[in-house]
Amino acid sequence: MAIGGHISTQSRQINDIGPVATVGRERGARGRRAATTAALLAATVTAALAAGCTGGGAPGDDGRGTARQSEPATSSSAIGSSVLAVKLDNAAPARPHTGVDAADVVYVEQVEGGLSRLMAVYATRLPKEVGPVRSARESDLELLRQFDRPTLAFSGAQKKLLPLIDRAPLRAETPRSASDAFFRGGGKPAPHNLYLRPERIVPETPGPAALTTGFRYGSAPAGGTAATSQTVRYPAARFTFTWSDSRDRWLVGMDGAPATTADGKRMAAATVVVQHVKVRESAFRDFLGNNTPYTETVGSGKAEVLRDGRAWDVNWKRAEATEGTAFTTADGTPVNFAKGQVWVVYTKAS
Repeated sequence: MAIGGHISTQSRQINDIGPVATVGRERGARGRRAATTAALLAATVTAALAAGCTGGGAPGDDGRGTARQSEPATSSSAIGSSVLAVKLDNAAPARPHTGVDAADVVYVEQVEGGLSRLMAVYATRLPKEVGPVRSARESDLELLRQFDRPTLAFSGAQKKLLPLIDRAPLRAETPRSASDAFFRGGGKPAPHNLYLRPERIVPETPGPAALTTGFRYGSAPAGGTAATSQTVRYPAARFTFTWSDSRDRWLVGMDGAPATTADGKRMAAATVVVQHVKVRESAFRDFLGNNTPYTETVGSGKAEVLRDGRAWDVNWKRAEATEGTAFTTADGTPVNFAKGQVWVVYTKAS
């Protein structure tokens, strides 16, 4: 199957991002102050407060590596209406993944060493566990600006990147900032065995309104080309999406094998977007000296949208980092996605 000379069996080579040192920080919780009442009721109110009120947020990381205590479920900083984004390992030893099937959107990003990383975004469902969790990258900060102060869960980041994460309009959570939310498990070797319990940091499901991605859902656009599969290649990884009539989904394959979750379910997407973007060098390098590519998700370009066993050549545009991404046909008609999980695979524009 060929779509505009780009889809089907044609491969695309892109750069990737490798491991970095795991260093965590967090943002301190806000305390609470109780209001006093009239003198006549002072004794009664004081007794009630003593019996029924809890303390304020726990202390944060002091910058010297002191881990904070986890925040209570009722902490004001723990409850919000924005999405939870989890940075996921995608090296072979990290598979199968846990909790990815509950994500609303799965982003596939370029990383060093020819490998890939995933970012799973949750708004309508929060799985019991997610993982394996790995480190953040500079590109993640631009990608997440489309959401209103999202929570980013990750294992840490390169030391020089930490100040940028601290200044970003997001809530960063790592094993150091929320030790009770992360755990080692899954029968895999470190560092591929770090998992997150989402309810420990986002106790309330954000809801569909938090998905400010710019994506539209509804009936398929006119036209398109019949498609059975799409493969995107990175130097040391590849993704194949194969249409299943029986499941009405695109079945996900990684490195030539079916991609499944830890409970044996086949990963499947209702819509797949292969988005051609600019990939440039960043100011960061991994511990081997490899440059960390920066994937630019603000701008415009070409993409292929796969849904319902068909594929469309489309245009994409994201004018500002705080905006979502619009996908349109050649005549400017907005492109609707199928209801269900969306995979967005970023690939280097030729």
